[in-house]
Amino acid sequence: MGLKQLHLTLENWLTPHGAESRFMSFAKQFIWFGYLQAISCVFPVLIFLSLALSSALHLGIPRYDLLLIVCILAQVIMYKTGLETRDEVLVITMFHLLGLIMELHKVYHGSWSYPDQAYTKVFGVPLYSGFMYASVGSYICQAWRNLRLDTVHWPKTIYAVAIGAAIYLNFFTNAFITDLRFYITVVLIIIFWRTKFSFRLHDKVYYISALLSFVIIGFFIWLAENIATFFGAWKYAYQHKGWQMVTWHKITSWSLLVIVSIIIVGQLKRLKESRGVKKH
Repeated sequence: MGLKQLHLTLENWLTPHGAESRFMSFAKQFIWFGYLQAISCVFPVLIFLSLALSSALHLGIPRYDLLLIVCILAQVIMYKTGLETRDEVLVITMFHLLGLIMELHKVYHGSWSYPDQAYTKVFGVPLYSGFMYASVGSYICQAWRNLRLDTVHWPKTIYAVAIGAAIYLNFFTNAFITDLRFYITVVLIIIFWRTKFSFRLHDKVYYISALLSFVIIGFFIWLAENIATFFGAWKYAYQHKGWQMVTWHKITSWSLLVIVSIIIVGQLKRLKESRGVKKH
C-alpha cells in the first residue's frame, strides 16, 4: 500500500458518520487533526531524529556536516515524493537564507555558539543551522495545505509586511539599541486582534485566533529547542557548563519568529491567489 493510498484509507476510516455519537465524531476529528499535524512535521521530526542519532553515533564525519547532508537529502526526497511542492521548496529555501543571516549575527554577538568542529562552518555558523528555521517554514507550508488553511480578517498588506519586517529587524537592532519587542508586540496585537485562521477537517470548518495560534506554535518550538540544545545542536552561554532548560522568555522570541514565518507564507499565498484571479 502506497503512502497516498494509506492516507486515503485513514481519512475514510476517520470520517465521522451521522449515526455515531458526538463523542466518537469528536474523537475521530481529533485523531485526524493530530495525524495531519504529524505529517506536517515530517521535516522537523527528521531533523530532531538526526540530532539525537548523531549525538550517539560517530560515523567518521563531523556532526554538523552530517546534519547538513541529512537535511539536503530529506528535502530532495520530500520534493521527489510529492510531500513538498516546488513553491514550498522555494519558500523553505528563503527561510533557510533568512535563518542563516540571523545565525551569523547572533553567533557573532555571542547569543549562542556551535562548539563542534565542521568543514561547513562559516564564521562559526554551520550551514545546517539554516534548516532549523527552514523546518518551521516547512511545517507552516505543510499545515497550510494539509489543513486547508484560510485567513479571516487578514490585515492589509502594508500592515502585515511592516510588522513582519519590524520583528525580523529587531532581532538584529537589539544588539545596538533598545529592544523594541514590547512595543512591536503591542502593535502586533492591535493589527492581528480580529484575525483568525480557518482550517477544515473533512467537511467541517473550525476557527482559531491568529494570536493564540502564534503563541501555541511558539511554545512547541520552545519545547523543541530544549530538545535540540539537550542533544548539542547549539549552546547558549549558560549551557556550556552543563545543559539547562532554555529560558522562558525564548517563547516570546519563537512566537515572534513564527509570526514572521506565517506572514511570509500568508502574503505569498494571497499574492498567488490574486494572480490566479487576474488570469481568469
